[in-house]
Amino acid sequence: MYRARFRDPAGSVRTGQWTDGSVEFGGETYDVDDVDLLPPCEPSKIVCVGLNYANHAAESGMEIPDRPLLFLKPPNALAAHGSTVTLPAGKERVDYEAELGVVIGEQCRHVSEDEAMDVVAGFTCVNDVSNRDDQEIEQNWIRGKAFDNSAPLGPVVATPDEVAEDARISLRVNGETKQDSSRADFIFSVPELVAEITTYMTLEAGDVISTGTPEGVGPLADGDTVEVDVEGIPTLEHSVRSD
Repeated sequence: MYRARFRDPAGSVRTGQWTDGSVEFGGETYDVDDVDLLPPCEPSKIVCVGLNYANHAAESGMEIPDRPLLFLKPPNALAAHGSTVTLPAGKERVDYEAELGVVIGEQCRHVSEDEAMDVVAGFTCVNDVSNRDDQEIEQNWIRGKAFDNSAPLGPVVATPDEVAEDARISLRVNGETKQDSSRADFIFSVPELVAEITTYMTLEAGDVISTGTPEGVGPLADGDTVEVDVEGIPTLEHSVRSD
């Protein structure tokens, strides 16, 4: 099942069931082109994972980590399906990064790997847009990762049964495939990530774990259209522009 958040023609924010390009709420069915799609959850934080694919670590010239590398994106980083993301001005390289997003279903802390999937509401598509100019010269990656609309997310939350353990994860820019890998290639699995993160912090309902990107990251340019595909989830699409 797929759940989407949207603003209906009257301006009310609803959460409904997505089916074949339409969304249903309260006995009404809306074409997705007739409503404003919103990010499908409202996280208090997005916990991002670095270097969770061996091939991406290699292309970055980094060693494979012995525990998950974690950083945060705040709520201001959210952007919706169909939005236009404004890239930070004056930067030489801002990259795309396709990722599987894990949406948390309940407040939780100290969750074991065996129980991790019990707190997962579902999965979504994420583009971890990254300002490399600043990321390369700062430690905490605020300028590099946490700028406005740097986390396009959606268009839906898919229940876990919709997304296979070996689901493909890919990204296209202007129709050309740039990234193509599989959830099976993770260094750290979803249960391992949930267990590690909740060792240190409480996750709230709606929070997102962005599980890392495969090899093939590259720069975005003014006017590009980006599509993030996770097998089993409708495609996340957005455009970008430069000031």
